[in-house]
Amino acid sequence: MKKKQPIFLCAINNILSGTCKEDCKFCTQSVRYHADIERYTYKAIDQIVEEARVAKDNGALGYCLVTAGKGLDDKKTAFVADAARAIKSEIKGLNLIACNGTASAEQLRHLKEHGIDSYNHNLETSENYYPEICQTHSWQERWQTCSDVKSVGLALCTGGIFGMGETAEDRNELLDAIASLEPESTPLNFYHPNPALPIKSRNLTQPEAIDIIKKARQLLGEEKMLMVAGGRELIFSNEEAKMFEAGANAIVIGNYLTTTGQAPHKDLDILKNLGYDIAIDCGTH
Repeated sequence: MKKKQPIFLCAINNILSGTCKEDCKFCTQSVRYHADIERYTYKAIDQIVEEARVAKDNGALGYCLVTAGKGLDDKKTAFVADAARAIKSEIKGLNLIACNGTASAEQLRHLKEHGIDSYNHNLETSENYYPEICQTHSWQERWQTCSDVKSVGLALCTGGIFGMGETAEDRNELLDAIASLEPESTPLNFYHPNPALPIKSRNLTQPEAIDIIKKARQLLGEEKMLMVAGGRELIFSNEEAKMFEAGANAIVIGNYLTTTGQAPHKDLDILKNLGYDIAIDCGTH
C-alpha cells in the first residue's frame, strides 16, 4: 500500500487590513464595498512575531505576511522587510511568504535580502474573465509581478479563486496560465460570498472543486505544493479526504484574511484521523 504523502501546513497573517482602494469584486478588503471587517494599518512587529510563533507551534511551515492594497510602496516594503527580519531572528524553520500585491523586481529583491523566501501573487482568474472582476488594474500586471518574482530568485506562489461566475473554460485557462509560470506552490481558493460584495453567490460544486484539484495536480506535476486555501471549510467540511485524494498536499490552518477558519487543533485532528503526517520540512516551498 502506497504511503500517504505528508501534508504541508501554512498560516496567514493579515498585517495591514481592509485599506485597499481597488475594485476587485471578490475582496472584502476593498473600501469600496464597506464590508463588515476589521480594518487596521501596520500591525505591531512584536505581535506579528508572536503570531508566527503560534503558527509554528501548530505545525505551520509556511507563514504568509499579507498587506491590503494594490501593491508595494517604500513604506510597505520596509515594513514587510522589518517583520521578516524580526521573525527570522527569533523563529527557525519557517518559510516566509510575502503577499503584498504588485511589486517591482527591485522591491522583491529587497524583501529577499531581508528574509522573505517566497512571494504570493495570484492570477485570480483567466485573462479573459479578469475584467469582469476587476477594472482598476490588469491581469497583465499580475502576470508581470509573478515573472519578476522568479527573475529575482524568490520562490513563486501563485493560484486563483474559483466560483466567481467564470466558465469551465476560464478555469482551465487559469490553470494553464498558472502551470506555465512553473510555481513552487499553488493555492486554490473557492469563493466565499459576502453580502457586501458584488459577486453574491458561488457557482461551484464540490465535484467541480475536486476536478479543479485533479487538473492542477496533473499540470503542476507530483512534486509541487498544491494547497487548498480559502473556502476549504465551505466546500470540503467533513470530507477533507476527497481533496487530498484528488492531489492536494497542503492546507491553510487558522484564520484567513477577513474570514474565520477552523481552529488549528481541529485540522490537526482531521489529518491524524485520515492517516496523514504533518510535513516537517518544506524545502524551497
